[in-house]
Amino acid sequence: MSGQRSSQWYAGTDRNAYIHRAWMRRGLPQHAFDGRPHVAIANNASDLNPCNSHLNEVAESVKQGVYEAGGIPMNLPVVSLGETLLRPTAMLWRNMAAMATEEMLRANPTDAAVLLGGCDKTIPSLLMAAASVNLPAVVVPGGPMLTGTFRGVPLGCGTDVWRLSEEVRGGTLSQEAFARSEASMIRSRGHCNTMGTASTMGLLSEVLGAVLPGLAGTPAPDSRLLEGAHRTGRLAVELATVGRRPSDIFTSASFSNAIVALAAIGGSTNAVVHLLAIAGRLGVPLTLDDFDRIGASVPLLVDLQPAGAYLMEDFHRAGGLLAVLREVKDLLDPSALTVTGLPLVDYLDDAPIWDPEVIRPRRTPLQEAAGIAVLYGNLAPRGAIVKPAAASTHLLEHRGRAVVFDNIEDLHARIDDPDLDVDADSVLVLKGCGPKGYPGMPEVSNMPLPKKLLEQGVRDMVRICDGRMSGTAYGTVVLHVTPEAAAGGPLGLVENGDYITLDIANRRLDLEVDPAELARRTPNAATVAGFAKPTRGWERLYVDHVLQADTGADLDFLVGSSGDTVSRESH
Repeated sequence: MSGQRSSQWYAGTDRNAYIHRAWMRRGLPQHAFDGRPHVAIANNASDLNPCNSHLNEVAESVKQGVYEAGGIPMNLPVVSLGETLLRPTAMLWRNMAAMATEEMLRANPTDAAVLLGGCDKTIPSLLMAAASVNLPAVVVPGGPMLTGTFRGVPLGCGTDVWRLSEEVRGGTLSQEAFARSEASMIRSRGHCNTMGTASTMGLLSEVLGAVLPGLAGTPAPDSRLLEGAHRTGRLAVELATVGRRPSDIFTSASFSNAIVALAAIGGSTNAVVHLLAIAGRLGVPLTLDDFDRIGASVPLLVDLQPAGAYLMEDFHRAGGLLAVLREVKDLLDPSALTVTGLPLVDYLDDAPIWDPEVIRPRRTPLQEAAGIAVLYGNLAPRGAIVKPAAASTHLLEHRGRAVVFDNIEDLHARIDDPDLDVDADSVLVLKGCGPKGYPGMPEVSNMPLPKKLLEQGVRDMVRICDGRMSGTAYGTVVLHVTPEAAAGGPLGLVENGDYITLDIANRRLDLEVDPAELARRTPNAATVAGFAKPTRGWERLYVDHVLQADTGADLDFLVGSSGDTVSRESH
């Protein structure tokens, strides 16, 4: 037998090897145990995760590729997190999904893994798992859905949900028309067709080096996704044979390139917590400040919702990710490798832009500098972030009085109250939505605007929160405020009428309250740690051990890697 890891289970003549082989002989021939690589297909398919429901078909193409290359494919269903259905938030279980996948890859006779994901938290959790177990691994992103239309106008799923729902609340769209748009929003299988978190993380996986170059961003119904899945299956066998591992690919250079790409594509702010968490599993020294240092001056080249006009189907036909990266090639670290063993930059020479309206040439960007801005100040001692590309120009520097909501229930109860003391210059503040406080750090930071202001034509305000926002959302939203209110952060001390200054150019977020006055204040019980604290199960474990957003909101005991070694036999 060869030196494959799976041989530790299958090789030999003792009782344990007999058990391992015999129970797998349900269709597997004897030569399946002759040292061929066994490839786990970590499959996120689930009917309750509609964006990933097509991944069983993708898995079949992966299997064909594995078989063709001489390997043995093994379907391994893993925890699947659907963004649209899970309560209180899918982010609550990202770390659990990563931990479960890591443990199953380690505990089973696997030599390599193909990671199938699509919806927002699935690819991050799979990459975190792969980094910690450090088995050879490659990702097949499930891909975006095709573009739906309503009344002749393309619909950006997610982004247009926020827009249309605000139009209903503002009285410019009927409830009946809004209901009719529901049947048009989701045209096909696949994840959101905007540059939301799912699209962003699929593309950044390729930039990190984890995807067959040129595959990320392929629409889910496109037959080329299945062809790419087949090639990925073949590649997985090669990875197992040569022993190319995530630690060889996910380097400081890879993460630097991912930050450049995040800015150039106008990607989701959620990529910040996911990239930090993945880096933490490998010990790569990535910090919040790196996102500003590396990405802030990078031009926005992709004209996609929510920062622009087009959608992922347009992005793919216009040349896709490699065409974007070619435009910023001088900003990329050429030492970063991909799963093929070749540098990422080697794939950029033949990557033309086919539609310069969708993917702008470097000389005519959508915005000159569009990366994530990291803010500090007495309201965010350990940082907060904002996405200038999705913000309103007139609010990039702003001073206003706070209108405070102590938790999400308080927001829902009062935001449309005609007596709410708020105007267009106010700053909406929402507490209790961080990793501990919700729990799980939900996508609620892009708060709905007060109805009475919508009726006056207001469409954006400065909003500040310790939670996240959907990558499909837009607006002048300051989020990931750290430390969160529930962890004793100063956000918990903000009161109605306090003045807050936002200065994105100078990276400042400050509360204009005397320090002595702040010292006298006590946080509202509805937002401090321990409010409605879970008493059992994953939620309790999560709240007790989750880290803050500035380091990726992983669990403290999951940071780092345990490798792929299992020392003891099960019998």
